[in-house]
Amino acid sequence: MRLDFRLLEGYKRRALYTFVWGFAAMLLIGLAADLTHRPYIFPSLGPSAIMLFGHPLRRESSPKHTILGHGAGALSGYFALAVMGLLGVPFSTHIGTPRIIAAAIALGLTCAITILLRAEHAPAGATTLIVALGILPNPIDFVFLMSAVVMLVILALVVNRVFAIEYPLWKAPNWVHHHDAELLKKVARRSRLSAALRRS
Repeated sequence: MRLDFRLLEGYKRRALYTFVWGFAAMLLIGLAADLTHRPYIFPSLGPSAIMLFGHPLRRESSPKHTILGHGAGALSGYFALAVMGLLGVPFSTHIGTPRIIAAAIALGLTCAITILLRAEHAPAGATTLIVALGILPNPIDFVFLMSAVVMLVILALVVNRVFAIEYPLWKAPNWVHHHDAELLKKVARRSRLSAALRRS
């Protein structure tokens, strides 16, 4: 299947495509939550949906980054809750010191782990805070949280492939990594050139 960027060319097409499938994804996952009375829908699914449908060919939107990112975020959150003795304690509008420390531990771990796994996914930072702040405080919620993430990824894979967008099966292809590396090289070259001009 060849690469086809035409569907996402221009703001109007991208906006329509992302609106339709972001709406559909949240509707389907939300209905699953309603029918089963399980927490399948949670805030950080939203930014992931924007990435998976609005920028499906970016490295951070790949299934690897999405699944491992949210997984690392959630586990870091539960670890932080356990450390602070807050497992199972629900969210309260009064956020005391133990909760603040739990949130800090969770986010710090998520940042480090996702980088080490080479699975950076910005919405994972929201997932870890959702857990650490007590919105999904029970370890069993991890199963439902990750099930929702997998549902979103499968929907993105099916929809993007149907519309001839080569959304990867697991990780982004090598050319995406190379593109990022070349971009960083260009930025570095421009910085060195600017510094040389200032010295001259």
